[in-house]
Amino acid sequence: MKCSSSVFNKEMNYNILVFCIAIYFGIVLNIPLWQTFYEILSKLEIVSVGFIISLPIFLIAALNIIFQLLAWPYIGRVLFSVLTFVSAITAYASYHYGIIFDYGMMENIFETNSGEAASYFSLSGLIAIIIIGVVPCLFIIGVKIKKQSFIKTFVIYKLISIVVSILIIILIAALFYKDYASVGRNNKYLNRVINPSYVYTGIKYIDRTYFTKPIPYQKIGTDAKLVTTATSNGKPTLFVFVLGETARSQNYQANGYARPTNQYTQSDNMISFKNVTSCGTATAVSVPCMFSAMNRSNYKKAIAYNQDTFIDILHRAGISILWKENDGGDKGAGDRIQKITLNHSATDPLCDGESCLDMALLNNFHQEVANMKGNKFITLHIMGSHGPTYYKRYPKDRAFFKPDCQRSDIENCTKEQIVNSYDNTILYTDYMISQLIQQLKGYSDKYNTALFYISDHGESLGEGGLYLHGTPYSLAPKYQTTVPMMMWFSKSFTQDRGLNLTCLENIANNAKRGDYSQDNVFSSMLGIMNVNTSVYKPKQDLFRQCRTH
Repeated sequence: MKCSSSVFNKEMNYNILVFCIAIYFGIVLNIPLWQTFYEILSKLEIVSVGFIISLPIFLIAALNIIFQLLAWPYIGRVLFSVLTFVSAITAYASYHYGIIFDYGMMENIFETNSGEAASYFSLSGLIAIIIIGVVPCLFIIGVKIKKQSFIKTFVIYKLISIVVSILIIILIAALFYKDYASVGRNNKYLNRVINPSYVYTGIKYIDRTYFTKPIPYQKIGTDAKLVTTATSNGKPTLFVFVLGETARSQNYQANGYARPTNQYTQSDNMISFKNVTSCGTATAVSVPCMFSAMNRSNYKKAIAYNQDTFIDILHRAGISILWKENDGGDKGAGDRIQKITLNHSATDPLCDGESCLDMALLNNFHQEVANMKGNKFITLHIMGSHGPTYYKRYPKDRAFFKPDCQRSDIENCTKEQIVNSYDNTILYTDYMISQLIQQLKGYSDKYNTALFYISDHGESLGEGGLYLHGTPYSLAPKYQTTVPMMMWFSKSFTQDRGLNLTCLENIANNAKRGDYSQDNVFSSMLGIMNVNTSVYKPKQDLFRQCRTH
């Protein structure tokens, strides 16, 4: 009563304001947490009513302790205003998309460009953030604070508030310790769902990225040499590596999906691996991991960003390298090679000022190939199926599946519309790849041509209440960690490499989940490009067992 009374009187004791902020965080800005608890507790056979009632009380008491320690004159109101506004955004994202703001998500957020970030904004989202974020901020800044003695009232009230909160926590722990311990042990991710736990992970990311001294750069594969096979036809190689974005294997016709999402490449006899797992659930992890010599089990970002990738080793062996970028960044994988980034503001019908359709990557392709020498390796980093603005990844005349979702706040679209939009992105990627293959076929008299496509991670489309990607790997559904991996080889390439396509297709069709992953990319690219080096791992080369030499 005192809290609400003070609000209406427009004058408030500073410590009570802090307590009210703790209540607001505990009840409103942690609705995603209560949603998660509901899902957990509803699966249990027996749940104590007292335990359920204690949950918000425990959280509010804990938040009050933390907030009271942070609340001091001159800085408190500004601090809580910023914290409330940011927490409103995270609460909205968590509630609607099931996003957990752990360290991996922080990497994704900090390394997202402005155009990509803008795609997440919507009118309904803006209204929600104004209501739960901006309005409370205006109240925190504008409410009158009662004048009080710093020592006699301010500090004493603060200590009383903290002590009472501690006693409440002790009492709850004494009564329901077994319940808290059981739920906590079986759901260790819960601490990452609490708002504003993102502050800790954000500070951790900033410290590691901007204040931790980077490790010395390490060159690997310094002995790399290009070898010539006995059956070489003398033609140089033109290899295109298409790095996909947010494509999940389950929506590929080539992998058993009922819809015709691969209708353009069907006649190209592409080989598709169905159960390939990703290194991460976000681009910021999967891309540097995939291009590095590390596996997912021992991947470390600090090493990946300061060590040669397989592209660096190919370049060292004398292969001409080019990276074309349409997805906001190579995440360090292309730092030391020739790189072309599409200009999203270019006067090109394939660009709209914020992004470009992936077909724009094929502009000037012939000239770029002509400018390269010898054996050539080109990486095309596509926008692919990046959401939530799926509808911006394909032109309207390529909307094969209808009705689609023509908005960024996909939670306000039907499941059918979301899936239709997403499948249209997969189909448009398939169209782009088919057009690229046609161009490669045109080089058959001059080059041994090949194409390799793999996505960085998958996507959730509402299954289990999850949308988009970036869920911690241990919690992520298979939709986010199973990616398409497809390849096409010209006849002269297979002959030059002694590659048995029937063998490769049998392996692809019979592979089980866990047999192949992005861990295989590093050595597979070195092997198929005929580069000999001590860092090559034969067992991880997925082509090796199907080559006669």
